[in-house]
Amino acid sequence: MNSMTLDLFTQQQPADKHREQTDPILTLDKINVSFDGFKALTDLSLRIGVGELRCVIGPNGAGKTTLMDVITGKTRPKSGQVLYDQNIDLTRLDPVRIAQSGIGRKFQKPTVFEALTVFENLEIAQKTNKSVWACLRAKMNSEQRDRIDEMLVTLRLQGERHRMAGMLSHGQKQFLEIGMLLVQEPHLLLLDEPAAGMTDAETEYTAELFKSLAGKHSLMVVEHDMGFVETIADHVTVLHQGQVLAEGSLQEVQANEQVIEVYLGR
Repeated sequence: MNSMTLDLFTQQQPADKHREQTDPILTLDKINVSFDGFKALTDLSLRIGVGELRCVIGPNGAGKTTLMDVITGKTRPKSGQVLYDQNIDLTRLDPVRIAQSGIGRKFQKPTVFEALTVFENLEIAQKTNKSVWACLRAKMNSEQRDRIDEMLVTLRLQGERHRMAGMLSHGQKQFLEIGMLLVQEPHLLLLDEPAAGMTDAETEYTAELFKSLAGKHSLMVVEHDMGFVETIADHVTVLHQGQVLAEGSLQEVQANEQVIEVYLGR
């Protein structure tokens, strides 16, 4: 697998209606979330541009998971606004409608159908209104099958297509779940520690994959591995105690005295 394969995969994707836009794909404005008096997010504001690859970092308890929960509808903010594609208020939608609108989320722990094959996992993940089992019984058209074949090559899983997902290594499961999101053609990908548990080679390829996806998709990556962040990040947001502490390039936030004090360490 090389960069040429990734370029070919990216070029073959369906046209993205957001590609020519320059406005934010996601805007959070003064979001407040409290749990039993604990302020998880306080007046948090954040903007992610169309096609941007944004990294979100911060110590444990900074509010990173709560931020993702708010975007995907799992947690409702006490106040504030979350706008997707400029005019869709995500606080008014349930998680299913949010996913259907073009937002995909990968959790830290891989979530795949372990009793199904790699191919079947990608098959049921494709955009469809059918149930899992109805989808498996239905015949795919050649375009759908070709797309899965391309995805298997992109994920370096072409040799595992008939293997049960539960038999994959941790890193392979991470790749499979990323593929399950990509076949749904999301506009915004939320990725929670995608490189966790991967080998050095897998982490390196994940970085290459994400950089190839930026532009076609917008990505928000929550990650603790600063080496991985340094490899992929154009823009970094640092959270601390539920607030945005700093934003900018990785070099800028690394030089920020407040960031050094609370996160990176002296």
